[in-house]
Amino acid sequence: MQYCPQCRSDLEPKTIDEFQRLACSADCGYVFWNNPTPVVAVIVETPQGVVLAHNKAWPAGRFSVITGFLERGEHPHDCAVRETAEELGLKAQKVNFVGFEVFDGQGISGAVFNQLIIGFHIYAEGSIVLDQQELDDYKLIPLEKLQGWQSATGRLVEQWLQQRADQRS
Repeated sequence: MQYCPQCRSDLEPKTIDEFQRLACSADCGYVFWNNPTPVVAVIVETPQGVVLAHNKAWPAGRFSVITGFLERGEHPHDCAVRETAEELGLKAQKVNFVGFEVFDGQGISGAVFNQLIIGFHIYAEGSIVLDQQELDDYKLIPLEKLQGWQSATGRLVEQWLQQRADQRS
């Protein structure tokens, strides 16, 4: 953003609440807070393993858990169930909160993100039918071979694996 949407003056960096933010140079009161966007990440477990999907916008060979934007007024739990149905055609049997991670950086596509990733584990059964608008491939990873990776979603997978291990001990 370069201009104030309220009065059209230039935006300039100002320290507000100990953070550098863009604010109206004419002091009309506008501040661009740049709050994170809430996104739900879903670790979908089936009897065959955990589903990792390939988004059409990603480089070949890159797979991850199911993700989706939280809709206005939607509870994150409901978003996880909805995304599982929309993206994979699977009906959730059990839903558990895993944790959350901050994703503040560059994504696979090169876009810059400021997101709060809210993680869930869903156990689902049925036949996978991919949402062809976003996804073009998937793979099933047996639980004993699943590992996290270096990203917010990968750290959520690690959290879930640790939670499973703690419950078994």
